[in-house]
Amino acid sequence: MPQTPAPRPGAPALRLTGVHRSLGRGRARTEVLRGVDLTVRGGAVTVLLGPNGAGKSTTLGVCHGSDRPDAGTVRVFGEDPWRASADLRARIGVMWQEGGLPPSVTARRFVRHVASLYRAPLDPDALLDRLRIGTVADRPLRRLSGGQRQRAALAAAVVGAPDLLFLDEPTAGLDPETRPVVHEVIREHTARGAAVLLTTHLLDDAERLADEVAILRAGRVVRAGTLEDLTRVADGDVLDVDFGDASPATVAAWADAVAGAFPVTADRDAPTARVTGVRSPADLEALAGTWTAHGLFPARIERATLRLERLLQDTGHSAEGGHARTGADRAEGAPTPTAATPAGSRP
Repeated sequence: MPQTPAPRPGAPALRLTGVHRSLGRGRARTEVLRGVDLTVRGGAVTVLLGPNGAGKSTTLGVCHGSDRPDAGTVRVFGEDPWRASADLRARIGVMWQEGGLPPSVTARRFVRHVASLYRAPLDPDALLDRLRIGTVADRPLRRLSGGQRQRAALAAAVVGAPDLLFLDEPTAGLDPETRPVVHEVIREHTARGAAVLLTTHLLDDAERLADEVAILRAGRVVRAGTLEDLTRVADGDVLDVDFGDASPATVAAWADAVAGAFPVTADRDAPTARVTGVRSPADLEALAGTWTAHGLFPARIERATLRLERLLQDTGHSAEGGHARTGADRAEGAPTPTAATPAGSRP
């Protein structure tokens, strides 16, 4: 069967509609997903955020077909992943944070084996070198460090150049020098049109990688959209302006003078200010004219945004992940499928 073309950038690769899933038995049965709606698009990284027990791992499971929802629909390139053909599964790469790696097999043999399951894989050895584990790839996986095993799992997930990637905490346990390399590898796949659904507790990674963000809370997506839209602080751009060597008094006088046209909050102890409501180049030009009238010249201008940490707090999360384990956490502790496979084993 000929391979289906990669998704167009921006076209939906994955769609969940009203997905429910309960795990456990009898009185211990816990509703983990409670009507999840989510869309993941080609050429973009969608970051799924939420505290422990929110249902992130369960969501990934129903997305790539290792689990099935109790209600609602999941579609991967228009097909149900639970009943998907081998051809569809060959378009999917999966990386789990823990488990699934064969401990006695070397990293090189494992990644080469996964590559052999795809039609047009990347060069496994070059990929291992790129992820900085080529020198240790001939050791059994159990003898690698946690960060090295993490990169081996990522290599296995991406080696087939799949059209849809599921990455569970891909940078967990990595050192600061290695994380940018992982970021680059992920971005190279979205550049060729692949869709990526990624979970992480590292909010700085999320801010660097995310095109779109979905926030999962108690089994529901409570906020979703582009990173730019979700972190916008107000209608229209909000600018943080630093006037360098100007006196705070001069900046304060300017802020008072333009208050009728632009809401400005000036720092009384520093030559900085925040300007709200800049919606067009004409607004910016008018704003610059007020600086000239007051003898001010900005040393730095940048668009103000909310940090994801604040956004999570605003939706009821603690960004530090310091949550008591819930029934959903325990339910999500079920054995996971293999770390990376185009076929996706089922429990």
